[in-house]
Amino acid sequence: MNAGQEIKNIVLVHGGFVDGSGWQGVYEHLTADGYRVSVVQNPTLSLAGDVAATHLVHRIDGPAVLVGHSYGGAVITEAGNHPNVAALAYITAFAPDKGESVNSLIAGFPADGPQPPILPPKDGFLFLDRDKFAASFAADVAPALAAFMADSQVPWGVDALGGAITEPAWRSKPSWYLHVTDDHMIPPSAQRAMAERTGATVSEVPGSHAIYVSNPAAVAAVIGQAASTLAE
Repeated sequence: MNAGQEIKNIVLVHGGFVDGSGWQGVYEHLTADGYRVSVVQNPTLSLAGDVAATHLVHRIDGPAVLVGHSYGGAVITEAGNHPNVAALAYITAFAPDKGESVNSLIAGFPADGPQPPILPPKDGFLFLDRDKFAASFAADVAPALAAFMADSQVPWGVDALGGAITEPAWRSKPSWYLHVTDDHMIPPSAQRAMAERTGATVSEVPGSHAIYVSNPAAVAAVIGQAASTLAE
């Protein structure tokens, strides 16, 4: 990318247990600001499959900011090596290093903090405990919407959590990180550690793991900051 080149393309990558529809509020903010936004629908069966789905950036005619929420952070860490990706934006997301996976990062979470209520795998898929979904994933989302999110969970393949990064894009491309202080899925301390080692530009807001649903303006602001900084 040439210095000062305008960034108008944004690619949004969702995480586990949900689909791309949760990005609607962020999409509306970004498109209102003139960005061209694509929303990836990850199968969440394997990391390689989700990277392939994310490579819709092949169809984007210019540099893009690649955005990942939660597990989507692992996806963009690998998919971000595509030449059209100019920067990465992590939204309370996993940011693995080479050889790491979501599983290995979760294994390092503090044992004395809130634990994600992931049920035992069934036929190779994971779900969150429906009764604990709102408190753990979407505590600041309207109760009716949080209930819908719990009841419309997308099965998350155990193979996706085990997919290891081969070449972390954040080592060669600038990154931004939105640290969410009340997240009960990815502990704030783990968020800080991942953001620090990536060298990301960090913003911080209060909110739940579903910050992209509950506060889309804050999420869009971080993405817009990435795009505008690169254009300077």
